[in-house]
Amino acid sequence: MSDRRGAGNDSADIHSADAPGAGSGSSAIEDALRTWFGFEQFRPGQREVIEHLVAGRSAAAVFPTGGGKSLCYQLPALLLPGVTLVVSPLIALMKDQIDVLVARGIDAARLDSSLSLDESREVMERLRSGQLRLLYVAPERFHNERFREQVERLRIGLFAVDEAHCISEWGHNFRPDYLKLARFARQCGAERVLALTATATPQVMDDICRQFEIEPRCGIRTPFYRANLELRATPVVAGQRDEVLASRLRDRSPGPTIVYVTQQKTAEQVAAQLAGQGWPARAYHAGMPDDLRHETQDWFLASDQAIVVATIAFGMGIDKANIRYVYHYNLAKSLENYAQEIGRAGRDGVPAVCETLLCPADLRTLENFVHGDTPTAAAMESFVTGMFQRGEQFDVSLYELSQEHDIRDLVLRTLLTYLELEGYLDGGTPFYADYRFKPLASSADILARFDEARREFLAALFRQARKAQTWFEVNLERAAATGSDRQRVVRALDYLAELGLLELKVSGLRHRYRRLRMPDDPADLAQRMYRQTVQRQQRELDRVRQVLDLLSGDQCLVSRLGEHFGEPLDLPCGHCSRCLDTAPPAPLPALAQPVIEDRLWQQALTLRRERASVLEPPVAFTRFLCGVSSPALVRGKLTRHELFGCLADVPFEQVLARS
Repeated sequence: MSDRRGAGNDSADIHSADAPGAGSGSSAIEDALRTWFGFEQFRPGQREVIEHLVAGRSAAAVFPTGGGKSLCYQLPALLLPGVTLVVSPLIALMKDQIDVLVARGIDAARLDSSLSLDESREVMERLRSGQLRLLYVAPERFHNERFREQVERLRIGLFAVDEAHCISEWGHNFRPDYLKLARFARQCGAERVLALTATATPQVMDDICRQFEIEPRCGIRTPFYRANLELRATPVVAGQRDEVLASRLRDRSPGPTIVYVTQQKTAEQVAAQLAGQGWPARAYHAGMPDDLRHETQDWFLASDQAIVVATIAFGMGIDKANIRYVYHYNLAKSLENYAQEIGRAGRDGVPAVCETLLCPADLRTLENFVHGDTPTAAAMESFVTGMFQRGEQFDVSLYELSQEHDIRDLVLRTLLTYLELEGYLDGGTPFYADYRFKPLASSADILARFDEARREFLAALFRQARKAQTWFEVNLERAAATGSDRQRVVRALDYLAELGLLELKVSGLRHRYRRLRMPDDPADLAQRMYRQTVQRQQRELDRVRQVLDLLSGDQCLVSRLGEHFGEPLDLPCGHCSRCLDTAPPAPLPALAQPVIEDRLWQQALTLRRERASVLEPPVAFTRFLCGVSSPALVRGKLTRHELFGCLADVPFEQVLARS
């Protein structure tokens, strides 16, 4: 809710611009709430989380979307010593929260790829000087060896991790980088950790607490139930969706609306169709240019009638309390995703409608994408064998590994994390292999700033740099051979960039590893890891089915959804389609068995013979026909072929069986 009855993300006038207090008692917490955030009382769960943190204990919080998670680290940041480091994958959330904090007189900043060199330099200077209270970063920032080195020198009073469910293999969005976050929080001496998420089953909550070393008693969960959300599920056939959506928009009062779709092309098509009918509709997806996405987001935030047709890339971290409608044009890919997406509606406490246009045909698209994430047994054996043919210490490019073994980047990261967790490898600090610089002053002016020893070192560094137009390429290994180690060369370049004497660009991210032990049988290890990926595939397929089963069932939708998260209702909710409609739910449309046209199949076989090096393996051929991208297909430019995705509406297993 956005009024002043409870603390959340919403804007409030500050009552004082005094420096942050250092008190640690309950009165200090309440004073900070009133003074800095303008609220008289906490929302459910907030006080408990904050009291754990101020007392020196790590904590975990599962609050529904809009439940005020951000206050749980923003307020302690004003009371605790050192800096609060907030790790979030959501750049939109970072930007919006920082704007509000700065307006309240709280020194906060972010580091992300959208900042200029000068802006990043200024943020790091404020961080080193102790000026910053909160620094927001994305998980990928920890790939930067210089950043990690600098953070380890600081006092980290609080290490806050948003979207913490990503650390759990049992969650709906496992990201191996999150396992590294738990390790880094320990390495940098973080005095306490806060793990935050809007969606976590009891099993995922247990996993979060175990990974971040949080006592179970410090895991706070607030009620999932939202009485103002009317959940509806309407069975439709694919060809009816546009008509049903248009009728809903006509028959209901206008209000900010999100229409969720699965694919980027669907977002473009549906938005264009609605706009053509006179609705204020725009598309939003990750494939759009950054500036256009930001423009669309700002347009939506400022409007009371805007309609955004979006993939799941939209909505996370968006602080808009009056979203009146959320439509799922396509099926959500998991109950966790569904809960997050409907949770963006009605955060002001006013009634809102969340309706799914329930079409069983969506299952095929979602399931096909799941199959595309699973490497073949041959790819797994190739990967494992290759990793243990390297030396005891080595570095790798994930991009090159992905291309070599035809394994998607995220899956590859997960496999490497498995090898670390099982004690075969130890991951070191990632580094950039390629450094380029553009002088912003003459070499004579730069060298004149330093004493003789440093001047000689820099002169040798400049001499070995190779000029390519306006940029100079630095071979770090050759530069280090001038008498200093690689780290000194990197520090020197970073320092010159911080002084504004040169502009620095880095690329070619590589990951260091140290081999701890060899597997007794690499082939057996590969088979075990392959079975793990197949099991994970089955879990993801089950998640998709869970959404269809819940929304097509005859029981209270809200109670069944709450049951998934460990919070069943004692009585039916009274405000979902199962509770409101007197008639039994309409049956799901029959899912027709698609027929593969022989003419199309023969065309595909002809292409397969022509591009046998890529398409001969049955799984690769099936991915191509079902429209599921892979590194090999991208490298072969086959994702642009007219036949790519020609059988997207056919089950993956059916195409594979014929391949």
